[in-house]
Amino acid sequence: MNAIRQNAIRLFQFQGINVSLHWSWFLVAAYEIGGRQRAYSSVTWNVLEYLALFLIVMLHEFGHALACRQVGGIANQIVLWPLGGVAYVNPPQRAGATLWSIAAGPLVNVALVPIFVAAGRVIRSLGLVQAMPNGFMLLHSVALINFGLLLFNMLPVYPLDGGQILRSLLWFAMGRARSLMTATIVGFLGVAGLVVLALRFQSMWLGFVAAFVAMNCWRGFRQARALLRLAKLPRHREFSCPSCKTSPPLGEYWRCSKCQKSFDTFQTQAVCPYCSAQFAITACLDCGRANPFRSWTTETLVSPSM
Repeated sequence: MNAIRQNAIRLFQFQGINVSLHWSWFLVAAYEIGGRQRAYSSVTWNVLEYLALFLIVMLHEFGHALACRQVGGIANQIVLWPLGGVAYVNPPQRAGATLWSIAAGPLVNVALVPIFVAAGRVIRSLGLVQAMPNGFMLLHSVALINFGLLLFNMLPVYPLDGGQILRSLLWFAMGRARSLMTATIVGFLGVAGLVVLALRFQSMWLGFVAAFVAMNCWRGFRQARALLRLAKLPRHREFSCPSCKTSPPLGEYWRCSKCQKSFDTFQTQAVCPYCSAQFAITACLDCGRANPFRSWTTETLVSPSM
């Protein structure tokens, strides 16, 4: 995911969210547009269709980003690339917040369905199908693309939206780590299905999607194992993360940026015991958020009696 972000060209910013385009998009666009030249009377319509596809993808990703912000999460970048789009969202580590952040993307596609249906009926009622055959074909194609993206994204295969929605629903009953573990295992089964389809239809794109899903499933599986280990650690009960309200683990899990040695920042009051470097900000190992060290304490400070 970071490689996608690093090789992207910034397009614009909306509501504090930067929208970028990966350079490979242009190569794939040229290939796809060239392969559909006979679909319309002019290549201009092919270009419009491809641009409409990524407009739908961008709206979908904005659904994720804005929903994440609505529940108090962080979302400041969207990257469009040949396999769709990526919204870099970091919702609060709660099942409900994560569920809404993920579900809002497909809901954008659901909201577009009646719009396309209404537009098609208006064109037919005005008798413009024969007068504007390219325009009607474009509308029809974009409507099918939107519906196809919705169906594909709702497959219960991690990290597709359907797989992440499944994980969020399981989170309520199984907890954060086990829900992720279960979702990635289901995702690996989906990878097997995608590989079979790719071989059956000799589809290069299905092969790319299968590889992308497999890499993310493996990353999620490793994260789930790390979360399971983290959950078993003893905790500093006198502290809690201001973001996720979880107490930090006991142990040398924080690394000094100056001397590169590990130490327990809560045991030393955010001071490296090896080089005496002080750290005003402390990251939570559970949710990844960084907060001022002073905001972690849950103890009530009482002035001593004189």
